[in-house]
Amino acid sequence: MTHPQLSESILRLHADDNVVIAMRDIEPGTYATGSGELMVRDPVPRGHKLSTHDIAEGEPVRKYGQVIGFASTPITPGRHVHTHNTAFHMFEREYEFGVDVRPTVYIPEPERATFQGIVREDGRVATRNYLGILTTVNCSATAAKLIAERFKWSGLEDFENVDGVVALTHDTGCGMAGEGSEGFEVLRRTLTGYANHPNFAGFLVLGLGCEVNQVSTLVADWNIPDHKLTVPMTIQELGGTRKTVAEGIRQIEQMLDVVDKVERTPVSASELVLAMECGGSDGYSGITANPALGAAADLLGRHGGAAVFGETPEIYGAEHLLARRAISTEVGEKLVERIRWWEAYTEKHGGSMDNNPSPGNKEGGLTTILEKSLGAAAKGGQSNLNDVVEFAEQVTAKGLTFMDTPGYDPVNATGMVAGGAQVLCFTTGRGSAFGCKPTPSIKLATNTPMYDRMTDDMDINCGVIADGGASIEEVGEQIFRLVLDVASGKKTRSEELGYGDEEFVPWQLGAVM
Repeated sequence: MTHPQLSESILRLHADDNVVIAMRDIEPGTYATGSGELMVRDPVPRGHKLSTHDIAEGEPVRKYGQVIGFASTPITPGRHVHTHNTAFHMFEREYEFGVDVRPTVYIPEPERATFQGIVREDGRVATRNYLGILTTVNCSATAAKLIAERFKWSGLEDFENVDGVVALTHDTGCGMAGEGSEGFEVLRRTLTGYANHPNFAGFLVLGLGCEVNQVSTLVADWNIPDHKLTVPMTIQELGGTRKTVAEGIRQIEQMLDVVDKVERTPVSASELVLAMECGGSDGYSGITANPALGAAADLLGRHGGAAVFGETPEIYGAEHLLARRAISTEVGEKLVERIRWWEAYTEKHGGSMDNNPSPGNKEGGLTTILEKSLGAAAKGGQSNLNDVVEFAEQVTAKGLTFMDTPGYDPVNATGMVAGGAQVLCFTTGRGSAFGCKPTPSIKLATNTPMYDRMTDDMDINCGVIADGGASIEEVGEQIFRLVLDVASGKKTRSEELGYGDEEFVPWQLGAVM
C-alpha cells in the first residue's frame, strides 16, 4: 500500500527528542517523512511540534535534547504537541561552570575583516553620526520632539554626513525614589550610556527643572569626551516651551557644521559591538535565524569583536547551557544570580517565568518559556561566555557577553545600545517592526513565507536554511558581511522606513510615587 506523503515534512533536532518539527502544514492521516516516518493524527501547523513516542502524563517533552515542558495528558505518537497537552513546571538544573569552554581560534590581525567606520577623537568607533536630544524626564518629552521635528523634513540637506537628529524621550524621571534606589540608578546608567555612545556626535540634555532626575547632577556625573558637544537645558530656566524649542533649534543648528566634518576610514571589525535580539519568535527561530546569528557572532569574535545578547526571562531554562561555556566560576555565578533575581522579582509581582511566551509566539509554535529560551539562547552561538553585565552597563569584554535585561524588545535593545553596541541584529518569525536610533537594526526573518510577505521590513531571509537552500554557517557568513556593510553606512530596511525615534525605552524599576 502506498502512503500519501509530504516529502521532508518533519525535522528532528536531537536524537533524544520525543517530538519533531512540522516543516509545513500537515493534515491528519498523512504519513509525514523526513526524520523517519510518522502517521499524523492531528492537524499540525508549520513550525509546531508532533510527538514521535508515547509520552506519559507528567513525563518530560524533549526538544533540542532538552526538557521544554511536561505532558499534562498522555500523548501518543503523531499527536500535535502544544499548550493543550504540555505544561511548564519548575525543575532543578545542574550548573557545571566552564565545562564546555574551548580556546578561541582568532583570525590573525592582518587578515581580519574591516569596515568603513567613523573614528572619534577618543579612539572609539561609530557606525552612524547622530545628534541627540536626551530628556531627563517625561515632562520634557514634547519639547524635545518639537526640536527634533524641525530637522526631520528639512534643515539637514547641506550636511550629508549627519544621519539625523533624534529625540530620546521616555516615561519616567520623576515620581520615583532618587539616588541610591535601583530604578534611579538604572535610568541614570541608561542615559549615561547613550550620552557616551560613539554614534552620537553631540546632544542637548533637556529637562523640565524640578524633576528628581536633575539635569545638573546628571551631567556633573558624566565623563563625556571633550570632543562631544553637550548642551544642558531646562524648560523652566529658559522661560517655557516656545523659548526652549527655539533655543534647542538654535543650539542644534550651531552644532551641525562641526558634526558634519567627519569621514569614514577603514577600521578593524574588532572595534564592533554587535547587539543580538529576537522578537515575534516562532517555531523556526531556534532552527534558522537564531543559530545563524550565533554563527555570525562566533565569526565576529574570531575577528576580535564583541557580541552581546540579553532577555534574561527568555534564556530561562537554557541558562545551564550558557553556564557550561562561562570562562570562570565568577561569570557563571553572575548569570545564575540574575536568574534567581528574576524568579524572586516575578514572584513578588504575582507573575511567573512562564507568563512568556506571548500569544503570537504560541501561534507560531512555541509552547513554553523553556522551549522559547532554548531557541533564543542559540543567538549566543558556540563561543565562550566571557562576561555577564547589568542592564545598560558598558560591554568591555571581547567575544560573547550576556546582559541582564527584560524580554520586552524595546527595553532589551535600549540596554544593549546603552552598553555601547553600534549595530543590532534582530531575528523575527512573526514579523516584528523595529529600529533603535542611533544604532542601525538589521532584521533577520526566520521563515520564507513571512520574509516574502514583509520584504520591505526584512534584510535577510534565514528561512532558506529550513528550505534546504543554505546552511547555518553560510547564512551566518551572510549576516556577518551585512553587519560590516551596515557598519560602513549601508542603510537597513528599518532605517529606510524611519524606525527608531520611538524605541528608546529605559527599564523602569521601583514604585511610581
